[in-house]
Amino acid sequence: MLGPAVLLAVALLATFGALAYGGGAAPFPIQDPGPIARWGLPVAKLLVNLGAAGMIGALVLAVWALAPAKKEFDLALDIAAASAAVMTVASAATGVLTFLVVTGETLDLGEAFGQKLGLFVTSIELGQAWLTTTLVAAAVTVLSFAVRNHTALVFVAALAVFSLVPMAQQGHAAGAAGHNAAVADLGLHLVFAAAWLGGLLTIVLLRRQLEADRLPVVLARYSTVALISFIVVAISGYASAALRIGTWDQLATQYGVLVLAKVAALIALGLFGALQRRFLINRIARGEASASRDFWFLVVIELAFMGLASGVAAALARTATPVTEEVGSVARTPAQILTGVPLPPWPEWYRYFTEWNVDLIWLLLCGFGIFFYLAGVWRLRRRGDHWPVYRTVLWVAGLLLLAYITNGGVNVYEEYLFSAHMGAHMALTMGVPVLLVPGAPVTLAARAIHPRKDGSRGGREWILLAVHSRFASIIANPIVAAVLFVGSLWVFYYSPLFRWTMTDHIGHEWMIAHFLITGYLFVQSLIGIDPVPYRLPYPFRLVLLLGTMAFHAFFGLAIMSGTGLLLSDWYGAMGWGTDALADQQLGGGIAWSVGEIPTVALAITVAVQWARSDEKESRRRDRHADRTGDAELEEYNARLAAIAKHDAHG
Repeated sequence: MLGPAVLLAVALLATFGALAYGGGAAPFPIQDPGPIARWGLPVAKLLVNLGAAGMIGALVLAVWALAPAKKEFDLALDIAAASAAVMTVASAATGVLTFLVVTGETLDLGEAFGQKLGLFVTSIELGQAWLTTTLVAAAVTVLSFAVRNHTALVFVAALAVFSLVPMAQQGHAAGAAGHNAAVADLGLHLVFAAAWLGGLLTIVLLRRQLEADRLPVVLARYSTVALISFIVVAISGYASAALRIGTWDQLATQYGVLVLAKVAALIALGLFGALQRRFLINRIARGEASASRDFWFLVVIELAFMGLASGVAAALARTATPVTEEVGSVARTPAQILTGVPLPPWPEWYRYFTEWNVDLIWLLLCGFGIFFYLAGVWRLRRRGDHWPVYRTVLWVAGLLLLAYITNGGVNVYEEYLFSAHMGAHMALTMGVPVLLVPGAPVTLAARAIHPRKDGSRGGREWILLAVHSRFASIIANPIVAAVLFVGSLWVFYYSPLFRWTMTDHIGHEWMIAHFLITGYLFVQSLIGIDPVPYRLPYPFRLVLLLGTMAFHAFFGLAIMSGTGLLLSDWYGAMGWGTDALADQQLGGGIAWSVGEIPTVALAITVAVQWARSDEKESRRRDRHADRTGDAELEEYNARLAAIAKHDAHG
């Protein structure tokens, strides 16, 4: 238990030291809540972060690295439950302390105080966020004890990750510039830092359950998680700090110095991880006597640096940033009131290639998607297996297009112009899937990823389980995929979902994922290479394609001919000085006309696959005839001759 004790002690010391240096716990000039609230709130948030780390890290290891048949699996879930319980209590305490800091109230047990606190957690957004976090953490506590099914634990882990969403949303003022980017950056930072720290902490607590030959296997799997987490934490941390610091000279401020201390701890952790990955795991696997001792010594040092980074992070949340988050005074124009940022430059055609609005979630997703795909192709070629070049080219092109749509000029203007939004929609539902589906990622994963033999589930096992699940068999059915593809158009644009995706960044992320998945399923049902439960015959695929796109074109025509403005208080109030209804009708024209280009490509592809299928069948019959000496044909001719002879005799 030395490691967890070192982690907690260093984290607390770092929190107090950083608060004292940065002034995060200094008395308020007006309505000071007292030293208990000022010093207690960062400490409570630190415990929330550590509890979330233990909860998420243990669940990630259980889902990814541990075998359900071994004691390590159940113990990891017990660790997750205990960590979630700590997070529950700490979140509740954080909610109360936040109330004291915001209102300047003093803690008492009177009825009036309870009414004010109840109003805060049920009616005020900040209070609701901490109430939600507390309730979700409590639910994860119960589920971690109750659920032992390997597949169901994926949903428990997803719920655990969701518990960090309210914290990410409150990490930057909702109306301040860069709010959406700050939410995405902080959310990524919290989730992957938790998986990194919590995974290592879980391995330390599982030490007695991991046998000598088992330890290097689990460490190697955790090392992959740690490496990915390090990359995401480093990039998201830089992006988040850039929003709050502004310019390089602000690094000399108290906030900047604390950021530099956190960066130094992160660099040290990266070096420790590289040392562990390149040397110690192999030494442990070879059974060297000193390897285990050296590893656990390094782990204690690593946990100390993680505690340092966690403590500084908790103090940074209470330290004044060089870039202030002014909400009311900054929002002067209608666009700033609605989006938090001024109008971008007028959308000349070249602006779509020079303006950028980075969404780190999709940028990292595309980057990892390209890297792991190329790594799989390289592994196949290294062992002498063939993988068509065109599949690689199309996959990379599809992810580059996705990265541009979610980060480039289209992402800049789709918030202000319906036509740009519809262009992004068409690209996500038809352009990107037409490139990604021929890449056959599931087939590549099944061939390139090594199968597990200890009962645990890695990438190959989880992918194949998802593809062959009952749910996948339903949504991958060609008819269902077509209904989802077309039906979601009408449901999305003529329901409150459209407004949600414009006003809430989580809704925006959901919109991208939804459009991409429905488009992928539809294209997969037509020209997919990856295995699916059922495929239509080629003639019916063409009929399905033409029928679906007819409904798609009808949707575009409905938008073009419509006289009512969708989201009039959004697109009609941006202050461009243009006709919003005309722009909406232009968006309908994009849905009607641009959607036809992928349709033609899909029809040609289906026709080519149909022709090749007939050629393969002909070649198969020829090979069969060569093997049997045209036995079937001779038998058929003999039967005809017998019939003719019988008729002549009659």
